[in-house]
Amino acid sequence: MTDRGYALVTGASSGIGAAIALELAGRGWPVIITARRRARLAALAERIGAEHPVDVKIFEQDLALPGAGQKLFDAVVEADLPVQILVNNAGFGLQARFVDQQMADIERMIRLNVLALTELTLCFARPMVAAGRGRIMQVASAAAFLPSPYVAAYAASKHYVKAFGEAIRFELRRTGVSVTTLYPGITRTEFNAVADAKTPPLMNLSILSAEAVARIGVKAMLKGKRAVVPGIINKLNAFFSEVFHRGFITHAAGSLLEDANDH
Repeated sequence: MTDRGYALVTGASSGIGAAIALELAGRGWPVIITARRRARLAALAERIGAEHPVDVKIFEQDLALPGAGQKLFDAVVEADLPVQILVNNAGFGLQARFVDQQMADIERMIRLNVLALTELTLCFARPMVAAGRGRIMQVASAAAFLPSPYVAAYAASKHYVKAFGEAIRFELRRTGVSVTTLYPGITRTEFNAVADAKTPPLMNLSILSAEAVARIGVKAMLKGKRAVVPGIINKLNAFFSEVFHRGFITHAAGSLLEDANDH
């Protein structure tokens, strides 16, 4: 137990999730890290313990399984670990022509990107509201701002995170609980390898490190900001995606991914 409460980070075994856990620990927050790869979580916990004097708890959980969010919440409650910060970072993408993808893969992605995020938010927001304090970060994607050919289902899942996160922020505005939605662009992680995607050369200048994204996102969350898009080029892309004709933006995005991935 700690008076400050714990910060729970999902998808913490690598990439942005691991960087967020390290960033929070560096700011003095005890952390709960969860993912399905226990060996990686153990390595991260060891690193956090070596670099920062905070408590670290590990919960191994595959959040793409039905009911996994509730299962994780129950385990955290049983361990008597009050969560003051929830970072919904777990997620993955699929990149290919939609008709060439497998429904089992799409279902697993939607369970993780959409259903687990929603379930965890519901579970942990309730005690936060009862306590009158809390911070929630929903990790969306720059892809949330536009229809994205060749990552159609993934982009749609992140559009859900965008709409959901910003809507419940309004609902919770008088409760002491704030919701911040983070929209990272292309980041130096293993995400693209998992999605089997190549980066369009035009986008290379927008790539940030996971550490930079984590630093920007955590700072915004602790300040209670509504949303944050890391990086000036990503900010410009988000702006133009909102103001230009949707057909033009969709064609431009699709053409870039088509050329980069030989579709």
